[in-house]
Amino acid sequence: MITSIPFEGTSVRFSDKGAGRPLVLLHGYLESLEIWNGFNDILAEEFRVISPDLPGHGRSGILGEVHPMEKLAEAVIAVLDHCQIEKCFVAGHSMGGYTALAMLENYPDRLEGLCLFHSHPFPDTKKVMSNRCREIVLVNQGKKELISKLNIPKAFAPKNVELLKHEVERATMIAQGTPDKGIIACLNGMMERPSRVSILKKATIPVLLIAGKHDNYISFEEVAQKISLPEKSEFVVLENSGHIGFLEEPEKSVETITGFIKRNL
Repeated sequence: MITSIPFEGTSVRFSDKGAGRPLVLLHGYLESLEIWNGFNDILAEEFRVISPDLPGHGRSGILGEVHPMEKLAEAVIAVLDHCQIEKCFVAGHSMGGYTALAMLENYPDRLEGLCLFHSHPFPDTKKVMSNRCREIVLVNQGKKELISKLNIPKAFAPKNVELLKHEVERATMIAQGTPDKGIIACLNGMMERPSRVSILKKATIPVLLIAGKHDNYISFEEVAQKISLPEKSEFVVLENSGHIGFLEEPEKSVETITGFIKRNL
């Protein structure tokens, strides 16, 4: 089932599949709930899987010129309230992970466990901010398609770009459907997000970190060296993935998340 709920003068769309322990999948930048198609169907065989379009993406509304990660977290909480879900496991991909960390800080009682999927708790570096500013300029110049044509193939491990050509094309189409104002609002929101290193380190819930060995956006080696995980944590490296492992290694990704949840019920 895909439906929408009102949220701050606009709406948030989400998918609700399966039954059982609630699992929320939060997509990344230039994605939508459709990016999880197939992946969430497998997970829905064992869990109730909620997949929202984060504000500014997909068919959810745009809230303003800046979408702070805290505001995206509020939208997710609104979906959970509508679905009468008190606690859930949350898996956030990239920007979705930044949103999940904002949930951990502001709504810790709503989380049973957290998975950072190709994501991290660090603020943007100057280099990343510069790249985001460049993308804002391109969007304002009407050149959004250049961003998706460059960013999406780069999200895959080099050897997967041709091997998974259909998935690259599907992800590119989703990216190209992201509203211009939504792209800019989320870029602004990501640039202003604070460090949540201490929030993650102090987490009392189980934490799963999934990294891609060939990630062109987030180096798993740097993350492994710099990140401070809490006591109840697991770190898994997808050996054949870049930045979008749930498309590159879906079976291992499902197995990793499913096992994590079952070990921590």
